Amino acid sequence: MAHRIITQVVITGSRVLGRAFLEAYKQASARSQYARSAVEQGSTAANNFASHGLTLDEACKILNVKPPQGGKASMEDVMERFKKLFDQNEPQKGGSFYLQSKILRARERIELEVKQVAEKAEQEAQAREGWKPKIYKDR
Repeated sequence: MAHRIITQVVITGSRVLGRAFLEAYKQASARSQYARSAVEQGSTAANNFASHGLTLDEACKILNVKPPQGGKASMEDVMERFKKLFDQNEPQKGGSFYLQSKILRARERIELEVKQVAEKAEQEAQAREGWKPKIYKDR
């Protein structure tokens, strides 16, 4: 009698685990296909969730700052708001670790956006100037 119950528990448990692994595999596969298609299309959709699922609009709302205009943001304001909110939510002072991590991710997301725009502008400037190698003439 006991062996029958144990067998049923093992079979039921393996079914549950098998289904969970199958579902996790499907989700991972769908996510990788989405990222691959976004990269192939040249879309910035892959970068929208670059910092742990946070969009730029959400990051700006969390820190209560204006979105970067043309890739330029007042990083002093961002850092000021970040430090204030980060210190207010210190877990040792009764704050929330979850909110503190959201604030950190919001700052990272805004910094990422500004960095990407700056790199793109630098590449465009180099393309406009062209490659100018130094030529040394022999005597």
